[in-house]
Amino acid sequence: MSVITNAKKHFKTKLTDKLESIDVPEWESTVYFKGSATLKQTEEIVALHRENKVAEALAQTLISRALNEDGTKMFTMADKFDLMNSVDPEVITTVASHILNSEPDASDIEKN
Repeated sequence: MSVITNAKKHFKTKLTDKLESIDVPEWESTVYFKGSATLKQTEEIVALHRENKVAEALAQTLISRALNEDGTKMFTMADKFDLMNSVDPEVITTVASHILNSEPDASDIEKN
């Protein structure tokens, strides 16, 4: 097998691992997410941070990463306006930060 095939196979196993979650009592809900983000998802969020669009980056984190228990997306781009204007920013910050902080650090990557 080629290196790219092995790399894709490795990442696919990470994406199909058990979903992680955070209980959000304010929303009477649990937000699920995969522990690993794709490079594309990461790029979108980093680009927004670099443009000092922190609120938008947090909303984008939820749009791209938050899932229902069955693995379907919890939010769509159509929800972005409401997330940024009609939802408690403290809750969004807590949930998005939890999702972002669940990313493996360098020592985790070295172990795999």
